[in-house]
Amino acid sequence: MKIAVWDTYVTRKDGEIMHFDILVEEHTNDADQVFEFGKIYLKTVSQEGQPLTSKECKFCHIDKAPLELENQIRQNGFSIIEMENCN
Repeated sequence: MKIAVWDTYVTRKDGEIMHFDILVEEHTNDADQVFEFGKIYLKTVSQEGQPLTSKECKFCHIDKAPLELENQIRQNGFSIIEMENCN
């Protein structure tokens, strides 16, 4: 499966910048849907309510997903790769 990678930088409640990627199916081009996936993730790390718009999240590239990520995307509609300051 090919996936779309959305590069995301969100300011946490403590002022630190979180960097994570939102991964969705290649043909997902509804940015608002991608932002909603990001907001679902933010809730899981106690950062709900933080802004997540086109200012914080941009399409980056298309890539081939490993099987584990494919399965997460099929099950949930998206997957997250945590890069910096996500915990």
